[in-house]
Amino acid sequence: MSYDFLWQIALILVSTKICGLITRRFQMPQVVGALLAGLLLGPAVFGLLPSDSEMIKQLAELGVIVIMFSAGMETDIRDLKNAGKSGFLVAMLGVLVPLLGGAGLAAWLAPTENMLQNFFIGTVLTATSVSITVEALREMGRLQSRVGNTILAAAIIDDILGIIALTIMTSLGGGGESIAVVLLKIVLFLVVCCFVYVVGLKALDWYIERAGRRDLRRFPIAAFVVCLMMAWIAEHFFGVADITGAFAAGLMIGATKKAGYIASKFEPVQYLFLAPVFFASIGMTVVLPAMNTQIVIFSVLLVVVAVLSKWLGCGAGAKMCGFTTRECNQIGLGMVCRGEVALIVANKGAEVGLMPDALFGPVIIMVIISTILTPILLKLAYRGEDDLQLEESPLENRSEALEQLDIVTDQLLTREQEIKEKNQKH
Repeated sequence: MSYDFLWQIALILVSTKICGLITRRFQMPQVVGALLAGLLLGPAVFGLLPSDSEMIKQLAELGVIVIMFSAGMETDIRDLKNAGKSGFLVAMLGVLVPLLGGAGLAAWLAPTENMLQNFFIGTVLTATSVSITVEALREMGRLQSRVGNTILAAAIIDDILGIIALTIMTSLGGGGESIAVVLLKIVLFLVVCCFVYVVGLKALDWYIERAGRRDLRRFPIAAFVVCLMMAWIAEHFFGVADITGAFAAGLMIGATKKAGYIASKFEPVQYLFLAPVFFASIGMTVVLPAMNTQIVIFSVLLVVVAVLSKWLGCGAGAKMCGFTTRECNQIGLGMVCRGEVALIVANKGAEVGLMPDALFGPVIIMVIISTILTPILLKLAYRGEDDLQLEESPLENRSEALEQLDIVTDQLLTREQEIKEKNQKH
């Protein structure tokens, strides 16, 4: 048995953290640093780590499952009712316009016999990651505003629509089955999800009520079992992406009475270990193609289409809901960032042969540039604007609650350590 995996994991964790801290100094998310670390470690640059390591692939797969499970837990279905017409229209057009724009660009500059590959490029562009937008709006004091709440609500619906699009595309590209069979499997899977949600939620709430406050650690374990089983059922029985099953499991767990506690226990293992391995593994799989004129043009136009399609699509949805032109620009630009969501989608497409190797590099370039541009464009969109009437946002409040939980936990543990040291001295 080889123990090389130990130093390989250690190298990944150290390099992703260092690169993450560097990118954070430039007001970019640490996921960009993890991606750059993978590029540096993989065959694209230094070739220090093998890109075909089965162990890293399996850890990365577990990482993306946990990421999507956590995303599901953060998505409260009840908030969709509060999103209303504005959130739905912004998200709907924010998915349709990038889908058609990306597919059209791929068909024009990277035509293939498999039309699914063209539409999958569009599917990658449907993704939205609002983590950068949230930080930028919070910094400007605009998060708890009408525009901020619309962006947050639209992002939830965007995630669900994107998952549906990804499920359809990967199912069609995975086994050569007819469209009717694929759609039937997807419908059956959704029926199973609804059944598990209704029955499982009642069972979990009953179990939580019965257990009370005894041995709270059993709840994260039970939640993780549900996550893994739903991911396996989705992939094994229905040919649906495992991350779709994990996301569905997260929706159910997120509706339980212990959702906050369970999420707080998943966050450390996700951000300290599994997520860095996953995003680094994506960078490690990239083999930069010969940068011929066609690839360079495609990369530039992919960035342009990625920005314009979200800006115009989401902005048009906002305009239909009565927002001013200035607010439409703010909402559209707030949905531009693709971040980790686009990387997850692209990685799933590569697994089923829908993402050509030659186009993986341009997709990563698009993700990085859109991440850099989003806060810059948002600040320009808000320049010269007077103070706004702020509104309460349950979506943003939930994020702040988790941050406060970390601070309180650290204070309690520090105080406990101080008392222990004081008692030892006496």
